[in-house]
Amino acid sequence: MTTRRRLLQLAAPLALALVAWCLGFAWFVHLIHRPYEPPPRADGIVALTGGADRIQTALRLLEEGRAARLLVSGAGTGVDLADLAHLSGLHAAPLVGRVTLGHAATSTRGNALETAAWVGRYDIHSLIVVTAFYHMPRALTELHRVLAGVALYPLPVRPPGLTGRDGRTLALRLEVDEFTKFLVARSGFSMFSPGLATPPARIP
Repeated sequence: MTTRRRLLQLAAPLALALVAWCLGFAWFVHLIHRPYEPPPRADGIVALTGGADRIQTALRLLEEGRAARLLVSGAGTGVDLADLAHLSGLHAAPLVGRVTLGHAATSTRGNALETAAWVGRYDIHSLIVVTAFYHMPRALTELHRVLAGVALYPLPVRPPGLTGRDGRTLALRLEVDEFTKFLVARSGFSMFSPGLATPPARIP
């Protein structure tokens, strides 16, 4: 077998893999940019941290009465409700007793495990999921895996700074990175990551 033929035999699968990746990425971009229907009222709301806009959106939904309870999953250990309410332009007092700050999650899989423990504690059967638009497919994948029988209503938010030439470049980088992580989650390999800093049973 000639060297050229060997190279062609190696190049063909790589080319097919590249085409498959590009087609998958195009589907992923279409998925994350499609419009979502406003979620109905639910038993609970979960905000997956990673941007202040996610928490602000979730707190406003709670204040509007779209759900009875809110979990902020993956909140920093030094964060408290008063700070979050102030950043959102809300009063903390009416939210006390309705907001749980989860400090255990260290990944999206951890968010799902933390949410599952909280859902079980409060007997929640429907959940509004608040996270960034590019993160939503992976978040739903992990949540569906641990929340059998719980209706999930996605509410994606678009972080500021993703418009204009620089913003679009940043958005593309985020989307490429997130598509790779989504593939890992869909394949089930994310289950090998620890995901939690503390056991989910400690979630209040």
